[in-house]
Amino acid sequence: MANLNVPFSANQQQLALLRLVNWGLKIGLIVFAADLFGLTTPPTTLNYVLIFEACYVGFSYRFHRLSIDNHGLLFLTLLLDTLFWATWLYFTGGATNAFVSLLLLPIAISAITLPRWAPWSLTALSTAIYSLMIMTIPEHGVDDTAKPAAAMADMHAGHDMSQMAMDMPASPNMSHSMDMGSHYLGMWFNFVISALVLTITVGFIAKRIRQKNIELRYLREAQLRQEKILALGTASAQMAHQLATPLATLRLLVDEISDTAHVAEQTELLAEMQQALNRCEVTLSDLRLATESIREQKLVQQSVEQLVALLSEQVSLLMPKTQLSLHISPEAETAILHTDMSLLPALLALIQNGAQASEDNQQGAKVDINISVSQSPSRSPSTQIMPQEISMIIRDYGVGIATHLLPTLGRNMVNSPKGMGIAVLLSHTSFERLGGKLYLKAHPQGGTEAIVILPLDAKVDHIGV
Repeated sequence: MANLNVPFSANQQQLALLRLVNWGLKIGLIVFAADLFGLTTPPTTLNYVLIFEACYVGFSYRFHRLSIDNHGLLFLTLLLDTLFWATWLYFTGGATNAFVSLLLLPIAISAITLPRWAPWSLTALSTAIYSLMIMTIPEHGVDDTAKPAAAMADMHAGHDMSQMAMDMPASPNMSHSMDMGSHYLGMWFNFVISALVLTITVGFIAKRIRQKNIELRYLREAQLRQEKILALGTASAQMAHQLATPLATLRLLVDEISDTAHVAEQTELLAEMQQALNRCEVTLSDLRLATESIREQKLVQQSVEQLVALLSEQVSLLMPKTQLSLHISPEAETAILHTDMSLLPALLALIQNGAQASEDNQQGAKVDINISVSQSPSRSPSTQIMPQEISMIIRDYGVGIATHLLPTLGRNMVNSPKGMGIAVLLSHTSFERLGGKLYLKAHPQGGTEAIVILPLDAKVDHIGV
């Protein structure tokens, strides 16, 4: 039976080996155990069927990788397995065959490995096949049952009709025939119940196991991502600590040179140096505040209007060439967020990436931000109310992101000519820690959209104006 914890290709190889075992079992039962299990002597036609099945088994084992991640092809192979079993059962006794329950094997495999429609289809087919074999039982068994009655009738041919009725009553034979009919009907009913149990129960359990495997895989990926981020955070903290002293030294040197510089060109250069130093000092200060906020797990209430004001201020200070276009819906301006010091740097990283992408595409450092309020698709478990969430769409005018990188970017580091996507990865982690999400998608008119979803405060959705 297929294992849910191994790759699909390994499952296919196991199924190919299982078909080989089944084919050998059919041959062995016919050759060595036909009398033991009361199997009917098969006709020559079954030999040709077994030869054809041997070719099918060899082909499925040799080319089992062709059906990797192909549910349709796997269902077709299980359908052929069912038909081969049905053919063998029909020629070796039909419904009276002791191995008729092996028709349940393809149903069990499909219930584990395929969507719900597959086991139901095989259940319907197997039930129909078994029903036809029940209907053809007289061809196999009733004639044999009638032979003793005919022999007894010949022995008493010389008696009169009344004496025949006394010596050879018909009721025992009729009772035996009725008992066997009830027995076959019970076997059919048991088969149907077993098939339904496999289809419903095993299919449900397999679905739950698949869901658990998906959740475990997601948790493993999240754990690996957190370990990478922890390593990046540790390295960043060490480098920030090492940069504090050189920056303080540069600040003193620039101040001393500014006092003695009188040439206009020198004064202009010193002003640019001071601006760059101010930016570094502000970044280091924000890093210290963010580290302290994250360590103490302090969350503060902040309106979207305040967040946008801080965002615009930081963009003007740190990215003066960026043309930032903000569009905020009226209900979003007074919405309240639960944030910490990591939210603003995460948004700034996305804006900086967007501005750089637009500038590289000869469109200028243009970035559009649309902010609105929407209903969350999930209900609150405590209040059963659809909570609200804030949606921020950050759009650039670059050439866009490669399609194969969109599912990975923001969740893992990637290999691309423009970098490893560390900024987007850190931003995504910050949003997730605040209960939000980050989606990346291509814009129909060019460029990329970064969609940030953040939950609103459930207790205070808006501030009175």
